[in-house]
Amino acid sequence: MMNFKKYSPGIMAVILFLSLFFHGCTTVGPDFKAPKVETPDQFHHTLKGEAKTISDLKWWKLFEDPILFQLVNTALENNKTVKMALSSIEQSRAELGFYKADEYPAIGISGGLSTGNFSGARSQDTNSNAYLAPMLNWELDFWGKFKRSTEAAKQRLAASEYGLRTIQIALITDVVSTYYLLLDYHQRLAISKETFVSRSKSLDIIQQRFDKGIIPEIDVNQAQIQKAIASGSIPKYERSISNVENVLSILMGQLPREIQQGESLAHQTIPPFIPAAIPSQLLERRPEILEAMAQLKAQNEQIGIAVAERFPAISLTGLLGVASSDLGVITSNGGIWSVGAGLFGPLYDFDKSKRRVDIQTELTKQAVYRYENIVLIAFTEVEDALIEIETYQRELESVRQKVTAAKNANSLSIERYDKGVSDYLEVLDSERTLFSAQLELSELKRNYFNSYVKLYKALGGGWLDKSEEKADQE
Repeated sequence: MMNFKKYSPGIMAVILFLSLFFHGCTTVGPDFKAPKVETPDQFHHTLKGEAKTISDLKWWKLFEDPILFQLVNTALENNKTVKMALSSIEQSRAELGFYKADEYPAIGISGGLSTGNFSGARSQDTNSNAYLAPMLNWELDFWGKFKRSTEAAKQRLAASEYGLRTIQIALITDVVSTYYLLLDYHQRLAISKETFVSRSKSLDIIQQRFDKGIIPEIDVNQAQIQKAIASGSIPKYERSISNVENVLSILMGQLPREIQQGESLAHQTIPPFIPAAIPSQLLERRPEILEAMAQLKAQNEQIGIAVAERFPAISLTGLLGVASSDLGVITSNGGIWSVGAGLFGPLYDFDKSKRRVDIQTELTKQAVYRYENIVLIAFTEVEDALIEIETYQRELESVRQKVTAAKNANSLSIERYDKGVSDYLEVLDSERTLFSAQLELSELKRNYFNSYVKLYKALGGGWLDKSEEKADQE
């Protein structure tokens, strides 16, 4: 075999010198500067009461419903959108490796076979030739283009991870709110069935009185109408229950099925109070904001890449191998080597390269505006949720009083009608009021629970950091 020692040191020295020199060059393009968004020290609306801490994505445990806990866990494991987000993270991780590879030399192999007595522009005695050589091709990152590409890929990976958390929180929110909608419809169905039974008994009594000639026929007709109204509500809420169960099944990545329910909505545990003063800095944990920031950083790197593409690119090539005049065997008959450098780049392209920079600059401005808008939306959603909790709480108490009064009024009106003090219209009015108030209370309690769900989502799933979570568990 041929000795390559007399070639290797010179070749390696050139490559090492050029790589160290060019890798120390300046990276072109603007460095990232985080946009400044003014935020208040605390939210405008606050809640009073004893506070209880929550942590990250585990806030649904606060509702103390084992069935709900199981539904959420199943959804997090099986939901197809979550699986797509996980795949997106792996894609971003692969893209990071893809762009990172551009910072290093590409090493390949080159080989060839030929036969004949003519090569190039002259004849030769031998009629065969063969060579085999490893090749090195390296575009030097003179302007920092590859470093910026790698950094942009890192930020896209971070954005995809924050995106997964965003999807998880949205999924938990959807499961919890849909579950309470299911409980709401079950409670309305129960109210409708109870009302139907009550009105059926009333109709039987009124029918008997009419048969005896005690009351007019219109009372019978009015009682029949009220029974039919209650009867019609039953299939309505049965249909709604089935539709909601289908929605929950999809969220859990399953085929439509009957969903088990825990305690009725009337017996569900009221969520704990939120701390009276929530620092606005906690919104920095909200994944949409973090995702938007990472996307902004990635986009800012694109400006530097576009600027670098306006300048010439420098590449090194090297070849070191063996050659033979025998097609069958490559021996040490002749060593081959080659070292070269190339320079290529735009000379005049009618400002195409400049426009590329302008495009990326404007896209970065749009990313800044998007980030700022997401921050504004986040603050608004927290404020909305806080005011909803406070107002729904007061409204809920009023409707409870309304239901209590409606029940008493209904009993009194029936008693007055039985004694002949009032006509049946008074009974009808009290029954309609009671039925409506009961349905209203069910819907209102569902909205009250969902206002907590909205707040937990708006806060990014909680407000306890890892150290505080650990201390809280000890």
